[in-house]
Amino acid sequence: MPIFTNMQTTISQNFRTLVVITAFSIAMGFMESAVVVYLREIFYPDGFRFPLQPITPHIAVTEILREAATLIMLVTAGMLTGRNAHERFGYFIFAFGIWDITYYLFLYFLLGWPESLLTWDILFLIPVTWVGPVIGPVINSLTMIALALMISHFTNTNSKTRIIGREWLLLILGSLVMIISYTEDYVSFLLQKFRFGELFNPSKPDIMMEYAMHYVPQSFAWWIFLVGQGLLVVALILFWRRNRKLVKR
Repeated sequence: MPIFTNMQTTISQNFRTLVVITAFSIAMGFMESAVVVYLREIFYPDGFRFPLQPITPHIAVTEILREAATLIMLVTAGMLTGRNAHERFGYFIFAFGIWDITYYLFLYFLLGWPESLLTWDILFLIPVTWVGPVIGPVINSLTMIALALMISHFTNTNSKTRIIGREWLLLILGSLVMIISYTEDYVSFLLQKFRFGELFNPSKPDIMMEYAMHYVPQSFAWWIFLVGQGLLVVALILFWRRNRKLVKR
């Protein structure tokens, strides 16, 4: 009976944690969308579209630092709420997924954008510009939320729940392949004029910035995206099956 009571208490506490971190992530999603509303009012008063409008260097640096600060806040949320290292990672990706999805929802309510899940968007600026249809990051976010909930679920019954080597390998490989799918079109555009090494350490940043202002997305590497997403899904399946067997023992 005490074991059953302790388990109920743990599940209840975990549910409250999920509610709190969900509220935090939704609030962050709104803050992020509010910043974008202001930026678009300044730079895209007629609506966002490619090619991008030129921005001053200090605005570009501010945007990059804002993205870094957002990631730090999401990581911190995970660090403050998880019961062990793996659950802290789980809460981080849970917060990331909720934040990203609600960001697009708020933009739709505030601006009527994106027009559809296939609308192109700029996703990140670190280390180079990521672009892709909105449905891409939404799928990624749902995958992160699913893994986070699995980690939390199994940690309720086994405090030593963890992601093992082959699962980490698939998660890391899948994430890297996914990043390639988001950066491939933009990098291909830049490589028409610059060498690969110059993309990360440009000798003439002003010339590169001016050239980048002419970029218009041409095609999304769906096959690369699907390979990356497939690796992530396999990792989730392996994690679920392995831990379900441990629970049944």
